[in-house]
Amino acid sequence: MSFDHEAFWSARYRDAGDDYLFGTAPNKFLASQIDFFGAGMNVLSVADGEGRNSVWLAEQGCTVTATEISRVALEKAAKLARGRNVAVDFIQTDILKWDWPQAAFDAVVGIFIQFAGPAERPRQIAGMQQAVKPGGLLFLQGYTPKQLEYRTGGPSAVENLYTEAFLRDVFSGWEILLLREHEDLIDEGNAHSGHSALIDLVARKPVTGR
Repeated sequence: MSFDHEAFWSARYRDAGDDYLFGTAPNKFLASQIDFFGAGMNVLSVADGEGRNSVWLAEQGCTVTATEISRVALEKAAKLARGRNVAVDFIQTDILKWDWPQAAFDAVVGIFIQFAGPAERPRQIAGMQQAVKPGGLLFLQGYTPKQLEYRTGGPSAVENLYTEAFLRDVFSGWEILLLREHEDLIDEGNAHSGHSALIDLVARKPVTGR
């Protein structure tokens, strides 16, 4: 029997009640990249949760599409967007089964999307890469294996975590604008809170090729 990701995540978001599991402020790394975003950009936020990142992107003037598997999270995300007076195209889907669009977005954003294990991750990352227009950008933040020492968020399976070598390999052929492992204090709701071992990536898709 396959794992029911929708039921798992909806239960987590529902248990948070009226609170937002990961808060309503944008991810710190994403917000630090504000100079890359602006009016007229077409942006995809992957596994967007309760909308904190997609809503922030819309506030920068971007046209935003956000995918999320949990109906509960999407209801909270829509409420957040209404409260901040922005529009986001929310899509309920399992991105591991989604028919990813081809070269449709100026930027694709994936923040803490490490629910995919080694068997699923190639499809996840390939889909994100496929969705970026030639010359467009991909933004990724996740946890490194050292995060297992801190346990302040993220998956408990080491094989789901990212290393610099792994990301350099899967983004070979792309222009790496930023790739760094670092540690920082995270304060993103109750689910991500405390000292954390992180990795950030900003990569530009080549004009030709994958």
